[in-house]
Amino acid sequence: MRRNSIGFRLICLCSLFGLLSTSTDAAVPTPPTAARSLYAVNQAGADRGSVSVYDIEAGHRLVKTIGTVPNVGDVRGVAVSAVTGGLYVAYHDVSGAGMVYCASVYDDTILWNRAVSPGVDRLAINPAGELLYVPTWEGGSADYINVVDANTGDVVRQVHFSNRSHDTQYPLSGPIFQETKADDGSGRYLYLIDPGSYAVSRVGPYSGILGPYAVDSTSSYAVNNVRDLWGMQVTNLKTGQIVTAGIPDHPPGDPGLLHGIGWTPDQTEVWQSGSWSDPHVYIWDMRNPMTPVLKDRLGLRSGRGSHWLTFDIKGDYGYIAPNKNSADGTEIFDARTHDSVGVIGSSEDLLEIDFVNGKISQVGDQYGIGRR
Repeated sequence: MRRNSIGFRLICLCSLFGLLSTSTDAAVPTPPTAARSLYAVNQAGADRGSVSVYDIEAGHRLVKTIGTVPNVGDVRGVAVSAVTGGLYVAYHDVSGAGMVYCASVYDDTILWNRAVSPGVDRLAINPAGELLYVPTWEGGSADYINVVDANTGDVVRQVHFSNRSHDTQYPLSGPIFQETKADDGSGRYLYLIDPGSYAVSRVGPYSGILGPYAVDSTSSYAVNNVRDLWGMQVTNLKTGQIVTAGIPDHPPGDPGLLHGIGWTPDQTEVWQSGSWSDPHVYIWDMRNPMTPVLKDRLGLRSGRGSHWLTFDIKGDYGYIAPNKNSADGTEIFDARTHDSVGVIGSSEDLLEIDFVNGKISQVGDQYGIGRR
């Protein structure tokens, strides 16, 4: 009787735990699916400065176009804060004045639209969503960038280092990175700005004046377009070592400045735009970052050159923008197969914003920064 009693109790206990396990599994809620949206500031003449929103998961279906501010002459950059929901667009108005506007991604309203003197260029925002870092324009002469209060548009300080400041980048690991188009020799360096002390250091010299660049997720490596180079230069940011990767069998003639470069989010590849007249994108194998290997070249539907490129957060798509202020569309490529899969409106100032239950869950970047 005793063994039967023990067996009965064991069966009851096992049944009880089974029921509890089943009940617990059934109670686990399914995580909500993020709505993945691509926000693209239009650059074609008819709707320049407005923002088109595309549903990434629905084949980049156009969801809406948001009217923003009047008199946009030249869009210069875009950034967004996951903390505040502010979308910031740097632009020159039709008179040439440097401006930045802030729009709320939650209700599409313009929160402020301010002049930022003496000019603006491709900007960045800090992780807390409090400060914007705004270059003073590649065509200008000011030897600083402006630090702007992201809530008001007020300039709160200047950081001095070189003139003709251009693309400002705040990658995942920081610090603030900056290049310039200065032709006095200082444009051959990549600048690093400490976001706490604002101390400035630099890496270089490179072989020429720098163009667009992109930094990996740990701020260990940077890839750079460099003037007069058919190819790119790669920097080990920890040691300062710079290597050159040349494009074999490139088109004839002077490359000028290849304009557009970015890491795929998994950092296995770097994609690089050709010259303004070269309808190709060059893809580098970056499994060993300091020994890049050219692995593919993509032909563009437009038959013309491109001016910028970036990726979605997951690394599903590469977005190749046409030449500046062109009406040609921005071409979408499958980032894994390298196949062309579609075209959206003309934009080089675009990034992903994801929403869960109506709130921002994560944001992408205009720059092709590494995310591994």
